[in-house]
Amino acid sequence: MYLVKGWFNVKTTQLSPTGFNTRVTILIAARNEAKSIHLTIGDILAQDYPKHLLEVIIVDDHSTDNTADIIASFGSQGITLLKLNEDRPLNSYKKKAIAEAIKLSSGELMVATDADCRMGSQWLSTIVGHYEAFNPVMISSPVTFFEEKSLFELLQTLEFAYLIGIGAAFIGNGRASNCNGANLAYRKDVFNEVGGFTGIDELASGDDELLLQKVAEHFPGKIAFLKQSEAVVYTHAKPNFKEFMQQRRRWASKSTKYKNKKVVALGFAFWGFNVLLLLNLLLGLFDVYFLKLFLAQILLKIFVELFYIIPITSFFKRSYLVSLILLLTPLHIVYIAVIGVIGGNKQYQWKGRMVK
Repeated sequence: MYLVKGWFNVKTTQLSPTGFNTRVTILIAARNEAKSIHLTIGDILAQDYPKHLLEVIIVDDHSTDNTADIIASFGSQGITLLKLNEDRPLNSYKKKAIAEAIKLSSGELMVATDADCRMGSQWLSTIVGHYEAFNPVMISSPVTFFEEKSLFELLQTLEFAYLIGIGAAFIGNGRASNCNGANLAYRKDVFNEVGGFTGIDELASGDDELLLQKVAEHFPGKIAFLKQSEAVVYTHAKPNFKEFMQQRRRWASKSTKYKNKKVVALGFAFWGFNVLLLLNLLLGLFDVYFLKLFLAQILLKIFVELFYIIPITSFFKRSYLVSLILLLTPLHIVYIAVIGVIGGNKQYQWKGRMVK
């Protein structure tokens, strides 16, 4: 109920922004994205935001393909290539890439996205319009999966909507829990004031959520979630189970570093409830009482999550995904229980590197 209340607290405000005056820097850290980065750059160049107020900095993070060459080919169209040349191993190359780009930037508002994302032509003007109208210090905007090719990818889209909704709901309730670095904007001076990634740079992940936690601690109530369809960024679900689990291990590894320990406690409660479901199912093999308890719990879980997820999938114009909840629920129970355990192992493979 807390999350449902928070989601509806975030109002959809349709703005008709004109006369922009904010200098914006789009930040992208790219590693081995030769297959798709030209599409992302094309969408950025197609933005309806005034070109004289926009700069784009893309950092090539030691790519072993021709990602850097593709970025450089757009140099005449205002795309700046910055090559990351570290002579010693780092654990968080992405944070280093973003920090170096921010040092080079001339914008007031930093807008971060990923090298494999797609967006509509009003994406940036919608974000800046909200920034100029309401003056938040950070804006978390929606991300969803698209172009799914399998049932597994559709299930990921539904599950990912849960996560985006949680982040929006906490912001709607005046707090902060999670966000996604594929669609995150913040003031440059605020990034510097909170010390950038200092204190969270020992983790490979966390350029989004851990930064959000730092900003929330220093600027309570000044973070916004942009609940507008024009602001949605689109990316792809993981094509197989191995890549999916690597991604989720990476996400889980940063959760205990949250500044707000109430959020950590809530996450632990989610995990504990799903473990309890599995335990009652196991005990139900020996005592029908526990089987009845399991059935009551899972029916309650489905009912409450339907109440929560229907408005979120409606926002993304993907309401039909709700029909998958009966299939997702048992898988989700096992997944949550397992990821809560293996997420404690900080070491994982990401972008061809072993990190922690």
